[in-house]
Amino acid sequence: MKRILFLATGGTIASKESESGLAPAIGSEELLAEVPEISEVCKVDALQLYNLDSTNVYARHWLEIARTIEENYEKYDGFVITHGTDTMAYTAAALSYLVQDSPKPIVLTGSQKSVYLRDTDARGNLADAFFYCADDDAMGVDIVFDGKVIMGTRAKKTRTRSYNAFSSIDYPELAFLREGKPFYYLKEEKPAAPHFFRALDERVFVLKMTPGLTSGIFDWLDTHCEGLIIESFGSGGLPRYENDEFFERLKHFLSLGKIAVLTTQVEREGSALDKYEVGRRLLSCGNVIEARSMTLEATLTKLMWLLASFPREEIPARFAVPVRRDIL
Repeated sequence: MKRILFLATGGTIASKESESGLAPAIGSEELLAEVPEISEVCKVDALQLYNLDSTNVYARHWLEIARTIEENYEKYDGFVITHGTDTMAYTAAALSYLVQDSPKPIVLTGSQKSVYLRDTDARGNLADAFFYCADDDAMGVDIVFDGKVIMGTRAKKTRTRSYNAFSSIDYPELAFLREGKPFYYLKEEKPAAPHFFRALDERVFVLKMTPGLTSGIFDWLDTHCEGLIIESFGSGGLPRYENDEFFERLKHFLSLGKIAVLTTQVEREGSALDKYEVGRRLLSCGNVIEARSMTLEATLTKLMWLLASFPREEIPARFAVPVRRDIL
């Protein structure tokens, strides 16, 4: 029987109504008591890392989760993490870079309604996460939600209320679960051993382009950021406007030894900088990285990982190397 470590971090699944609204208040043992059927497939130890609304989860917490997994990796056959849905895709992406090539499954789940309620998706999602984690073919960092298994680097929250809250962007779902059994669309070859990373550089800024946005934002970016992700329009590019100042300020930003990644605001099908003149000229800069069909969550956390782990001159080439199908 598989041994699984359950890491509880809060989120809607662990929330109760308070005077100020829903807030995490249910502990790991109380959550486990709601899914007694998992005892048929695995033995579970529980650890309450924190009890937060996922809006409050960021790099410090991603590193703590990864460190806890590393410290316990040899003792367990897999890991299940309960997490709020709002930033779950960011956490899944971050863990995909912090714990790479894991032959053991690291499964995130949560719910749109609290386990405290009778009419909830919490019990089904939690049970599915453990059933999937106990399967011999499960591996790597995935999200299990609404009966679907989504690769951690391809997941995005696309609905705020519906039970099918998460989508796999520009890549198939890995599997679906029925009555506790996973049925695979895609099976991966298991790697031999995990590679752990222990640092993230938080000095990354995401700039969402809007029509008419002025380049004055670079006055702040030049001094506060080491990495910049530009969410541009459509296939990607920078506007010229009257004086082409955005393009000139970006070139100055790059001349300071900083890194820029160009992505698109469009959810699916990715960027294509070589298609239009407004994008093709960025390629001439030499140092602009194109995220192509990566999710924003993966783009952000990959850049944070690379900035903390490798020399600047290596980052453009390393960014283009796929990590669990993050860039296609």
